[in-house]
Amino acid sequence: MSTVTLIGTRLADVGTEFVYQGEADACEGCPYRDQCLNLTEGQKYRVTSVRENASTLDCGVHDAGVTAVEVEPAPVLANVDSNSAYAGSKAGLEGPCPYTGCPSHEFCEPAGTEFDEEYRIDEVVGDPPHDYCMLERDLTLVEFAADADDA
Repeated sequence: MSTVTLIGTRLADVGTEFVYQGEADACEGCPYRDQCLNLTEGQKYRVTSVRENASTLDCGVHDAGVTAVEVEPAPVLANVDSNSAYAGSKAGLEGPCPYTGCPSHEFCEPAGTEFDEEYRIDEVVGDPPHDYCMLERDLTLVEFAADADDA
């Protein structure tokens, strides 16, 4: 289900994904608050359409202003314990990883997720991008459900 919201014009391209971070200090007193602050904090979203002929509105956060777009919750790719990697089941992340140079790091600590939560697995993608886990974890790359209500 798509939601109409306002985002920075530099981000307003179909396919752009972002994690909604909530209200910034500069949002206080803005006349467009209700149109901007209507997403779920911490949820990952994908822009599905940019409203044609929408005005660019001044914004205290986005230097080039904001415009109207439609967004939907986006799926999250993540590494989970291989023993928990089944489509339809729920799994959580294994925990923080200090190896930021690892090709799997973005999937071990994916944006839009929390370590103390479980998420429904929509699809098992397969092997993670790393050859060897420095923490000796047996991991499988999965796609968590896009809808926050499925968490």
